[in-house]
Amino acid sequence: MPRMLRRAAVLGATAHVASQRGAAKAAAQQQAAQPPAPQEAPAPAPEPAAPPTDLYGDLAKLKELLDAGVLTQEEFDAQKQKLLSA
Repeated sequence: MPRMLRRAAVLGATAHVASQRGAAKAAAQQQAAQPPAPQEAPAPAPEPAAPPTDLYGDLAKLKELLDAGVLTQEEFDAQKQKLLSA
């Protein structure tokens, strides 16, 4: 009788270990089968700042146009105000 009990204990322990290993293996396979979590997309690069305007150069061009007769004094003043207010 003790021999049968010992055999049952060994079989029970073996079954328990096999069950635990099987469960761990199944969990690992299930985890491997799941698609990886999506990674965050990299933040878009900030847009480059507008090139700095050459206020003096723009005013000089307007003055040349005024002197050449292409612009009237009113047009020159309006464009100058637009440049200075920007």
